[in-house]
Amino acid sequence: MTVDFVIEITTKTLELTLMIAAPMLIFGLVVGLIVSIFQAVTQIQEMTLTFIPKILAVVVALIIFFPWIIDKLISFTVNIIHNIPVYIGKF
Repeated sequence: MTVDFVIEITTKTLELTLMIAAPMLIFGLVVGLIVSIFQAVTQIQEMTLTFIPKILAVVVALIIFFPWIIDKLISFTVNIIHNIPVYIGKF
């Protein structure tokens, strides 16, 4: 197993992880920003006010993007499994 091979697989895995996590993180960020603006406008300084909307936003994003996430994970896994003979040949 060469160093280049390990770096390639690690890079692809990290890219997939970031791509899968991005929708939930973006939804949470946008909702957090909206709640922060609401708190600044109304001068409500309750720290726990942001948790429930963020959690709901992340759950909604997960429900919306779940088929896409599963498709990406399955295609990545199938690609890894199908290329096992190629990977063995690289030793």
